[in-house]
Amino acid sequence: MRFQLPIVCVLVSAAAFAQEEAAKPKEFVVDPGTRIPLSLINSITTKHAAEGDRIYLETVFPILVGGKIVIPPGSYVAGTVTQVKRPGRMKGRGEIYLRFDTLTLPNGVTRDFRARVGQLDGRASEELDKTEGKIKSEGNKSGDARTVAQGAAGGASVGAIAGSIGGHAGMGIGIGAAAGAAAGLAGVLLSRGPEAVLAKGTTMEMVLDRPIRFEETEIDTSTMNRRVGDDGPGPLPSRHGQSGNSNTRRFPL
Repeated sequence: MRFQLPIVCVLVSAAAFAQEEAAKPKEFVVDPGTRIPLSLINSITTKHAAEGDRIYLETVFPILVGGKIVIPPGSYVAGTVTQVKRPGRMKGRGEIYLRFDTLTLPNGVTRDFRARVGQLDGRASEELDKTEGKIKSEGNKSGDARTVAQGAAGGASVGAIAGSIGGHAGMGIGIGAAAGAAAGLAGVLLSRGPEAVLAKGTTMEMVLDRPIRFEETEIDTSTMNRRVGDDGPGPLPSRHGQSGNSNTRRFPL
């Protein structure tokens, strides 16, 4: 009989442990390195953005763990602009750094986390430097060259007319072309390069730097079919010539 007591204690402890494990809510973990596709809700541009500005996005594809959707489409993501650099007047490109901070499921469950941009919309003309996490505007060397060439061509036309009147057409063309090129070059030096712009509806991938944990009771399947909002006009086309002397307006800003 004295040997039966330890056995009974072991059986009772095992039963209590099993009961405790059964009562413990099941946990779902979204691992670091998971890529989550997002759509931008508000537009961002280096012309108007400042360090500390908030950005708002929503998920566009379900994220599954163990065959169960834990982050449904239409979940909200909030982030922060951590650094902004406007393009220079003579050289340089617009740069913007983003950080993702919080995730809110459609049922209101929220998690704080940290994540970075892993991929940028293929339609966008901006470039993503994955090593530093910065988004850069496109270069404008061809636009600068075109501005100078157009100035030279316009000056040559005016010079030809003036030279013909004075009987020195060839000289007028040369002088006019030089003056026009100089004016075009001055315009290039006084204007900024293209701004970095992420329009409403731009899609990007968010890469998690740390795990996000949810209990089974926090995952509400009744909200899984929430309709994702309209993605807006999408990224804007190439902005060569988007300098200070351009008459083209960009929408939206």
